[in-house]
Amino acid sequence: MAVYPLSAQQDPEAYEPFKVGMAGYTFHKFNLDQTLDALQKTNVQYLCIKDFHLPLNSSEEQIKEFHAKLRSKNVIGYAVGPIYMKTQEEVDNAFAYAKRVGVNMIVGVPNVELLPYIDKKVKEYDMKFAIHMHGPDIALYPDADDVWSHVKDLDPRMGMCLDIGHDRRNGKDPVADLEKYHSRIFDIHIKDVTAADKSGKSIEIGRGILDFPAFIKMLRKVGYSGVCSLEHEKDMDNPFMGIAESIGYLRGVIEATK
Repeated sequence: MAVYPLSAQQDPEAYEPFKVGMAGYTFHKFNLDQTLDALQKTNVQYLCIKDFHLPLNSSEEQIKEFHAKLRSKNVIGYAVGPIYMKTQEEVDNAFAYAKRVGVNMIVGVPNVELLPYIDKKVKEYDMKFAIHMHGPDIALYPDADDVWSHVKDLDPRMGMCLDIGHDRRNGKDPVADLEKYHSRIFDIHIKDVTAADKSGKSIEIGRGILDFPAFIKMLRKVGYSGVCSLEHEKDMDNPFMGIAESIGYLRGVIEATK
């Protein structure tokens, strides 16, 4: 006779050191209420905050209201960004913003010449700074090797947001890069892509070329305890089916590889 559970099972990542989250950029065509509704429906509880949902010049009251709205949906804003920075003033604004928002990490894309200045701000604020990579689309920080070359001699709170799709589109192996650079990987953007070059497009997780079982196993091996945030960049006018499919596939892999 079959025995059925008396209550709903927890999501597979509940038993892992890492968390499943969402990159705010996924919802750049949608307001915060629509974003939180999608997170609630997929039971995703971590959001990397983009400035189109909470502007950099937000007041303390606006930030308070923002966090209250997140709490009402059982969502935590764990970092801000990606934020592009071309001047020292923009760096100052980003750190002040992150402090007001109450997070301890900025995902950023700064001009290279600003890195020594950011190194000082990281020490001043005791905050992590994760450089986001963009594959072959732009010359600035194309992959994990490139980011490492810029941060390896800086404060250990200077690291990277490993975008596994863009890393693969630049011909790199995200699984190997996770193992190699895990001490400086503070955030991860999860996506699948169709090819390991510039022609590669974002696609639902599981339909592309990335080896997700190997990646999940490597997360465990290196003890990654940060967030793996889905950044879904397909059908962005109506991404919700793709988001649900991708989160479901990712959780299936987490469960199947235990």
